[in-house]
Amino acid sequence: MLIGILLILTWFILLLRYPAKALPVSLVAAVALGIVAATVIWQDSRETRQLERLDLRLNLAQSCPADRPLQVSITNTNKTPLRELRWRVAVYVPGDTVNLADNTYNSARYRGPGELQAGASWQECLPLPTLRSGYRAQTLEFRAEHLQGSFSN
Repeated sequence: MLIGILLILTWFILLLRYPAKALPVSLVAAVALGIVAATVIWQDSRETRQLERLDLRLNLAQSCPADRPLQVSITNTNKTPLRELRWRVAVYVPGDTVNLADNTYNSARYRGPGELQAGASWQECLPLPTLRSGYRAQTLEFRAEHLQGSFSN
């Protein structure tokens, strides 16, 4: 942070002492920085829109093994293949907003398929997250939150 302050102070002094030389260079640097920032914002919003188009469903299934009762179904409705997907499972009493899953550092991390083509579906049985005591999984609602993923270009 100290280096950043020194750079800004030096730039400001150069701009005051040599405005004819420092101003064009500063404008070019500002335009370049603006282009980089716009590109990063555009890519981030594009990835967010693609993640919103994923159909991801979580529910308890009788067809899953007892140690992995949470069935995850993902359908990629995007036009580009999904390369990677990670998420956290949040658990709620229906109609409530308090997350009942104990999301600690060593809690389960959930990952989707390595590669999911456009229009394809994936289904898997996964273990439940650790629940706060006193709640039964059959009475709760499961949601995927904090989705992080990447798509092919």
